[in-house]
Amino acid sequence: MPASRTRHLCSMAAALALTLAGPASAACAATASASDAPGLREVLFVGNNWDGTADVIKSSGDFARIGRVDVVPDRAQRMAEINADPIRWIYFQAIRNSVGEGHDQFADDMYSTPDGRSVVVSRPSFADVVSIDLATGKVNWRFPVSGYRADHMVVSPDGTRVAVSASTANTVHVLDIETGRQLGSFATGDKPHENIFTRDGKYIWNMSIGDVNTALDDPVWDWTKGDRHITVVDATTFKQVKVIDMRQRLDAYGLKDFSDAVRPAVFSPDESKLYFQVSFFNGFLEYDVAADKITRMKTLPKNPATSADRTTWVNDSRHHGLSMNPAGTKLCVAGTMDDYATVVDRATLQEGPLVTASKPYWATVSGDGKDCVVSESGADQVTAIDFATGRKVTSVPVGDHPQRVRLGHVQDGWTGPAGG
Repeated sequence: MPASRTRHLCSMAAALALTLAGPASAACAATASASDAPGLREVLFVGNNWDGTADVIKSSGDFARIGRVDVVPDRAQRMAEINADPIRWIYFQAIRNSVGEGHDQFADDMYSTPDGRSVVVSRPSFADVVSIDLATGKVNWRFPVSGYRADHMVVSPDGTRVAVSASTANTVHVLDIETGRQLGSFATGDKPHENIFTRDGKYIWNMSIGDVNTALDDPVWDWTKGDRHITVVDATTFKQVKVIDMRQRLDAYGLKDFSDAVRPAVFSPDESKLYFQVSFFNGFLEYDVAADKITRMKTLPKNPATSADRTTWVNDSRHHGLSMNPAGTKLCVAGTMDDYATVVDRATLQEGPLVTASKPYWATVSGDGKDCVVSESGADQVTAIDFATGRKVTSVPVGDHPQRVRLGHVQDGWTGPAGG
């Protein structure tokens, strides 16, 4: 695992109210030094969800493209299986015509293996996770998830385990990243979405978002969206440790009309604060982990061109994408339906320039920690924004409908699979 990915994972974990055994900072330092293996190059993987590819670009600097991976090399076989099963065919079509906005979803999330030889990808429309050999482009292993759709993933700090949300089964599977063998699983709220490992790898936090595809988007109908909460489990036993119902915390803060569907989230470097987005809201909230309460709210500008009709917002999103610089002083927000991204000062919550972006769907941090990288799903490009100035650095073209962007490794000299 690249040292910079370890740095970001070590800064985006959550401190439980209980005491965590073992010096987490030492564990992270050990992982970082072990990850500085020769023969590897740090990169960014960009998942192009609608065309089933992952672009591999430089992790900093000019972010130029290095190569591209077909993450559905087995498409014909998978489609034959779906067409032969009426129930699977119905779900496949439902994904295409709901969350897929008329498109199939082939590349939701991805992480490379520690040796930089493979990339592991969750494929919503195929309801699976696959490992793709980066040298040959062939499938190493495939894990069908429970139910009919795979979603967000997270990799453990040591790079050996990957957790994936099975969104229609209210389940998270934890897999061995090298073999695809299931190590365990746990139950969640309705429609599990984001997953986060704690920095020492001992706990997993899962955020469930409920039914985001219905048209019952007025706050009065919020109760129809399902059971949404944060589930915290032991990453070894997969036993539930804690459940956080943000409905109660939002109500206590005076936000009774807010959705409690926690979307992208990021933790402060000292793990004392959680920053998170919720459905329909143009902004984010700050949650004090030890005090177990919401402490601040940031409302960001609305784009006057954005429709006020909440049913037109994709999958109940308003803003979807959140990251933090390594120092923990700046947040980067993807204003999805408002067509901009912006850097926010964490101390004052003052936003910087609104950088125009077309349906930005995710925000991550560059390998050198200097830039926020957002995926512009509406423009088929990724854009880097300087954390220090809040201004755009560059944009680079990628494939159709980029969503998740993750730091990873490839072998030195890699430019794409052979023949691909």
